[in-house]
Amino acid sequence: MPEPMTSAADTTATHQDDPVFLEEQDHLKRTHERLRDIHDAVQRELETTHEYAAQDLRDMSEEVRLNFNSDDETMETLAAIETLNSVIDTYNQHHDFTLDRLRRTLLLLRQPYFAKVRLQMRPGRPARNVYIGTVGITDERQVPLIVDWRSPVAQTYYNQEVGPTSYEVDGRTKTVNLELRRQFDVVQDRLRSYFDASVAIQDALLLGALRRHHSEKLQAITATIQREQNQVVRHEDVPALLVDGIAGSGKTSVLLQRIAYLFYQERESLRPDQVYLFSPNDIFARYIDTVLPSLGESNPHTLTWKSFLAEQGLDQRSGGEGVDASALRELGRSVASIVLEDDDFRDIRVGDMRLVSAAQIRKSVEKHVGRLGMGPRLFALVKEDLHQKVERRMSQLAHNEELQEQMLSLDVDEQMCIFGELVAPADEDETVACARRYARELFSPAFSDVDSCSWLRLDRIGMRVTGRQALSAIEWLYLKLALTGDGTQDARYVMVDEVQDYSEAQLMLLARYFGRAHFLLLGDRHQAIREGSASFEAIRSIFKETHGTVAQCRLLTSYRSSPEITELFCGLLDEEERVTLSSVRRPGVAPLIRSCPQDADAYLAELRAQVEEARGREGLCAVVAQDKARANWLSRQLGDSVTYLGKGDELPKEGVVLLDLRLAKGLEFDEVIVPDAQAEAYPGDEISRRRLYTAISRAMHRVVVLSQGPMTPLLDA
Repeated sequence: MPEPMTSAADTTATHQDDPVFLEEQDHLKRTHERLRDIHDAVQRELETTHEYAAQDLRDMSEEVRLNFNSDDETMETLAAIETLNSVIDTYNQHHDFTLDRLRRTLLLLRQPYFAKVRLQMRPGRPARNVYIGTVGITDERQVPLIVDWRSPVAQTYYNQEVGPTSYEVDGRTKTVNLELRRQFDVVQDRLRSYFDASVAIQDALLLGALRRHHSEKLQAITATIQREQNQVVRHEDVPALLVDGIAGSGKTSVLLQRIAYLFYQERESLRPDQVYLFSPNDIFARYIDTVLPSLGESNPHTLTWKSFLAEQGLDQRSGGEGVDASALRELGRSVASIVLEDDDFRDIRVGDMRLVSAAQIRKSVEKHVGRLGMGPRLFALVKEDLHQKVERRMSQLAHNEELQEQMLSLDVDEQMCIFGELVAPADEDETVACARRYARELFSPAFSDVDSCSWLRLDRIGMRVTGRQALSAIEWLYLKLALTGDGTQDARYVMVDEVQDYSEAQLMLLARYFGRAHFLLLGDRHQAIREGSASFEAIRSIFKETHGTVAQCRLLTSYRSSPEITELFCGLLDEEERVTLSSVRRPGVAPLIRSCPQDADAYLAELRAQVEEARGREGLCAVVAQDKARANWLSRQLGDSVTYLGKGDELPKEGVVLLDLRLAKGLEFDEVIVPDAQAEAYPGDEISRRRLYTAISRAMHRVVVLSQGPMTPLLDA
């Protein structure tokens, strides 16, 4: 295997003697200058376009005369307005395109590129160099200056195969010969080092990145995506993709790079609000919130399970995490036999105004239920009926003199807000038409109520079906979905991180609520720290039932922890599974495993000593307690020597933090202290094995395991 040709430790003198380095530095400098020229030209173009647009709009606005005195004059006025709007749209499109080019240029000026591949596209043809960056950009002749890491040709870099390789473009496989795969450590127009490498274990950029200390925000891994990670990032679009990766395998980074890749692949149609990302907690959500912006993309709709329920208006109910999956399936099956009663309906009202009565809704249901039976098809037709009833009610209200007077008394600002223009009806018909528009604005919540089925008393129905007085949030929403089919229609992709901590019932609900979306589910079966969480077999079964196809990938390499720490947490796994796992980090500090006396004073003296040592070292140390009660107790004992993290807090860059295991999920720290590894806390059963694995695997460089009394049998062997 070829060794790196140069390294970050090389001296300037060595660089001056290296013709390849000098050639690449010269190319980088010229590229940076061209990027600066593009930036300046784009900025001038924006300024000029703004000036032209402002002048054109002033000129055209002066030419447009609002004249509605006759049909012909009205048509001319509307045509002039349409022309003006068309000009505005054209300027806006050009502005958006130019602004995007400026944004990409600004990103590239920080780091123009991070890699280069030399490709022979066809036998007998000369090879050409392709420089790969965070985003792509073309020169004034539309020739690629730098290609986006998500472009098809960039796949040859991530394949990590020098020699014959291939990439997919427009559904076809293109075979090329990769003559050179070169990585760069670049800052602006300065080349610090370069590396020629072909396989992951020699990835000098990766090893350099892994030597760094924890940062308070997760960093993008664009330049160091490894082959097994790239298989997930560039995986074909499937209804459901289930990824099982060991601790530290970069699952979250892969998830975010996958989102960026999808935005690139579907840049004409995919919006950030169509992508949902479920994170384990708010600390974690803030930890990852700068990755996509650093790649030039907007963050998706990020939420936790709790905030998801809050968006459904269910945050005051029991979450239902303990709901059994079989009970939920039975609830779904019971829908077909439900018979709705008079009291299962409520009026559709806006304020004191009743628009559709409960009796009218009941009649609409009875009209269709005999033919369709109970379920989503029935409620789709009922909602159509109710929309028509609301529309008819609006028409009736438009003839109401009191409402007409209220409309005519609106001031100018109110009229512009509601109608988009000033209204001055000339006769009764025009007055009624305007009043109808006003009624639609005034009572518009009624249409939302129709669509959300708020006219249906789901709690009352659920009580009859389950025989219980109250439904949990999961049961209530699942019953609504089974009855009405009212999940979200807009979501196209749903990403669930730490999927192993969700129950079967939770995942059944998500699979149904986001029934039209494609799912990426990432987790580690060995980090399932909650009782009653779904197995990977159950997860696959749930999504196979709702989405048909479930593809699977494994991530078996740890990039977070040193070999010593990886060996320690992998030692908690079955021997058969251990042999497939590995770490790419260089050797580090051996873990410290120490049993302390049962006496609280002696135990706390040792813990405080370890905390003080950690405070004296560079980086961030986490004291990861088994649960919140233990964390609260430790907080009182350790005082100001640690920062106690709650759900609403952000990670600091350095120091010592204290948090419970659930909040530590998905995070990483330079050092971890497990302060409560006694047999009482980790008795040796399967759930305690997974919890200890999770706690230890948060550490990058150093881990200390303490017990108050006898050490857990999991580590006492």
